[in-house]
Amino acid sequence: MSSRMVGIAAQCGVVVSLLAFVAGCSRQADTPTDAAPSAGHDAHIVARSGLAMGSELTLMAWTADEDPANRAFDAVFAEFNRLDQLMSVWKKDSDILRLNAAAGDHSVPVSKETIDALVTARQVSEWTEGKFDVTFGVLSDIWKFDQDQDDSVPSQAAIAARLPLIDYRKLAIDAPAGTAFLQKKGMRANLGGIGKGYAVDRAVALLKDAGLNDFSIQAGGDLYVAGHRGDRPWRLGIADPRAPDGAIFARVDLTDSTFSTSGDYERSFIKNGVRYHHILDPATGQPARLSRSVTIVSKQAVLADGLSTGVFLLGPDKGMALIERLPDVEGVIVGADNQVHVSSGLQGKVEIVHPPTDAP
Repeated sequence: MSSRMVGIAAQCGVVVSLLAFVAGCSRQADTPTDAAPSAGHDAHIVARSGLAMGSELTLMAWTADEDPANRAFDAVFAEFNRLDQLMSVWKKDSDILRLNAAAGDHSVPVSKETIDALVTARQVSEWTEGKFDVTFGVLSDIWKFDQDQDDSVPSQAAIAARLPLIDYRKLAIDAPAGTAFLQKKGMRANLGGIGKGYAVDRAVALLKDAGLNDFSIQAGGDLYVAGHRGDRPWRLGIADPRAPDGAIFARVDLTDSTFSTSGDYERSFIKNGVRYHHILDPATGQPARLSRSVTIVSKQAVLADGLSTGVFLLGPDKGMALIERLPDVEGVIVGADNQVHVSSGLQGKVEIVHPPTDAP
């Protein structure tokens, strides 16, 4: 997620420990030697990495045939770029920029993909009591956590002036007509917290259509693993929110699942002993204070993408209650008190390697 987030995180903190890389903005480990192709026609890892949607996109397939895998990887990168042109706030004439430009004036036609992402975002907003809200864009010019990060804290007056323009319920979506409308002038939408998850789901479909059964897709902190890596599931680790070197504190073996983490530790700064980070509560316009990291496991990356942020904002009590209510959704929460909470479906599956580091 390349843009600033309010209720929408740049999902960081996933580690694929068997493959030795960290899903996140900057915490990346070296590629292990056992990921190198083997001789002959035995199955081995075929991998490619590159920039897509403002984050590192890493594709891996366990296969004996490199050519079909590489063609499928080409298609995935092309799809990420196509979706970025539709959903980015940084791409001229994107659906989202046109939607924002028409706020308070008229509805605009948008692509089916954008409609699908907006509809899913609305559902996640309702599940999370509005904590996940794609209409956060009005705060993006006063909280700066992208390449423009200046470690400044905006005034309360500047924040308060923008809060009335954050309300997902005032984003009207007409799916049959293929249009969307921000009902108040000055509102701004941003799909940074769900668009990458949507793209990962599209990538899963493309790789499966290409005949690949064992693969991983990692886009920033959004990750999907399918099948196995050889004779074992994919082993995923959760980064320690306060470890300076990106070490993991927990790990779990998964297959055919998505894995998404939101944390307060990547795009952040500390001023006067207080940590400020990019996951902003749309009710207050301030960085959320109830969680340090949230990892969501589900079948759909687009849902995990939004839910990891929404649960982060809800905090451990309400957030875990939501996870337990939703089908096919599990999670691990590190609370502000550094306590680890594991959902019922992951009990006995998540291994806590060591307690998370405790620091501000």
